[in-house]
Amino acid sequence: MASSEADRIRRRTSVIAQHLSRWAAPAATRTLNVSACLQYSPPESSEKVGFDVGEMRRVMDGHDVEARDWAYRIMEESPLFWSPSRRPEGRGFIIPDYNQPMEHQREMTMRRIMYLKERGMYDGWLTGGRETEMRKFAMFESAGLFDHGLSVKMGVHFSLWGLAIRYLGTKYHHDKWLKDSENLSVKGCFAMTELGHGSNVRGIETIATYDSSAGEFIINTPCESAQKYWIGGAGIHANHTIIFAQLHIQGKNQGVHAFAARIRDDDGNVCPNIRIADCGHKIGLNGVDNGRIWFDNLRVPRQNLLNSVCDVLPDGQYVSVIEDPDQRFAAFLAPLTFGRVSIIASAVYSSKVALSIAIRYSLTRRAFSIEPNGPEVPLLDYPTHQRRLLPLVAKTCAMSCAATFIKRMYVKRTPEMNKAIHIYSSAFKASMTWHNMRTLQECREACGGQGLKTENRVGVHKGEFDVQSTFEGDNNILMQQVSKALLAEYITAQRRRKPFKGLGLEHMNDPSPVIPANLTSSVVRSIQFQMDMLRLRERDLLGRLAKEISDHQARGERKEYAFILSYQVSEELGRAFSDLAVLQTLVEAEMAATNGPVKEVLGLLRTTYALIIIEEDASFLRYGFLTPGGATVVRKEVGALCGELRPHALSIVTSFGIPPSLLSPLAFDWVEANSWPAVDIP
Repeated sequence: MASSEADRIRRRTSVIAQHLSRWAAPAATRTLNVSACLQYSPPESSEKVGFDVGEMRRVMDGHDVEARDWAYRIMEESPLFWSPSRRPEGRGFIIPDYNQPMEHQREMTMRRIMYLKERGMYDGWLTGGRETEMRKFAMFESAGLFDHGLSVKMGVHFSLWGLAIRYLGTKYHHDKWLKDSENLSVKGCFAMTELGHGSNVRGIETIATYDSSAGEFIINTPCESAQKYWIGGAGIHANHTIIFAQLHIQGKNQGVHAFAARIRDDDGNVCPNIRIADCGHKIGLNGVDNGRIWFDNLRVPRQNLLNSVCDVLPDGQYVSVIEDPDQRFAAFLAPLTFGRVSIIASAVYSSKVALSIAIRYSLTRRAFSIEPNGPEVPLLDYPTHQRRLLPLVAKTCAMSCAATFIKRMYVKRTPEMNKAIHIYSSAFKASMTWHNMRTLQECREACGGQGLKTENRVGVHKGEFDVQSTFEGDNNILMQQVSKALLAEYITAQRRRKPFKGLGLEHMNDPSPVIPANLTSSVVRSIQFQMDMLRLRERDLLGRLAKEISDHQARGERKEYAFILSYQVSEELGRAFSDLAVLQTLVEAEMAATNGPVKEVLGLLRTTYALIIIEEDASFLRYGFLTPGGATVVRKEVGALCGELRPHALSIVTSFGIPPSLLSPLAFDWVEANSWPAVDIP
């Protein structure tokens, strides 16, 4: 038995040996080849430039290119901005030291704000006219490239406190606070949100009662849920605030109003009848001193009511130039608009930084060989890597054009435009902050383990920018507001039998687009097809939302609850509106381009953006806008477009205009950055 088993084993061993011998390499090649150590080579040494990068930058930045470069230079000149980390190739990076304690980060943020004031960055921000506003946007974006917390803290003071004084206040308030706020002798914050009420500002619980005998408002925090929460600047540095509270006059609640009040004295001590606590350590933005505020019978002079739209006379009579409470409430939210527009651009620039780092790294980092003993392949030469990053590049370029569009709309605003500005800014804020978080995650993964390092920025930005999805309007709620506004336009047009006008809905006046049955490469690359597809989706979803709400109402549901029940179609409609509006801005940028190669690349970006939107949104198939066969054509075309964008990848991210100092070691000689000589040994 044992002999038989031994024979069986020998036979199997012989068969396996013969099988393996067929695959054995020739004797001359059996020795292990030791390749030379990997050497970093800058991507510029191998990548060709196919268009005018400077001209493309003017499209991507949209405005104030020279002012942005000035802002970058003054930050590079100050040790307050220098990174403590290694400097490969003698290159200096200006990156915040996020490894420092929260208290240190906050102090550094304030010192940087004061430095920028001394360099004249804020001149005219609160005392100048509209001619300063586009430059102001550019300065916020430039500062935010260094540190999101820096731009947020600047925004709380200048955009929230400062613009509330300017637009909600009158001459008394302007004379008292604007100049001192611009030079930062007054440091303001914005006490709107509460522990129990964030997006629902109408429901805030802080109470202001007028005392006619003293000519003062008495402000109280009646319960713990009414404490002001997440108030940027309140933790340490702010000495004034705007308090949003329910105004009670002679037993009647007149709704939410805004009051200016001092919260700290000149020595930084908290004022009487006020309690302030810190919000604590956060997943990001630890350079911003978020605080919580309670008011205990705080008395505020009658004149401190910001009274551009309403006032309380000395005898307690309430007067307002806006009779409608809803319109009056909307006016009180006006200071949020600049901040929301600024968030849109900030999210786009965050995506630009992440993509610039990830693309540069993918052009120099190699992995695996296609042929035996062949060279390893750069990551961006793999179609899978192209598919991960290049559609995000196209989306970011499209959204950059949309950000410029909404900034210009805001600067040219008239009272008649306020509704449109609110709708566009709400849609873009949601879409672009969501896009930024997705981009940061994809770029983090595309950078492998190096993406985890704080000094390489991409990973840490996930925590720094995550808050954008919820502050100054929760994204999901903003999208519902967009859909509700579109629905109102639709119902009005249907009832009055008048053509659609505004919000890009004019296409609804034309016959419904007809999509060709057999899609080809040339068809799906055409502007006509792309616009038709996105317009068809918006048109159809708008009709579907109206019908779904009507059906719910027919079953006895109230109109408001019927809308809530239709949340799925509502969300799809909000995204459809945003996607179409973004595409329109990119089409306009492409049509305006006079440089041939730039125009050609913008066309590639436009087509990639449109087709990736179509491919990623299931509603195109769900509602029959696209057949399964058509979806296959679109998907194949996206892959081909990624290959066509690949030779332009470096030039496109270079056209983002991000200076090398604001990228990271990973974007350059990452071998040298991680070498033994670069180790910081105590």
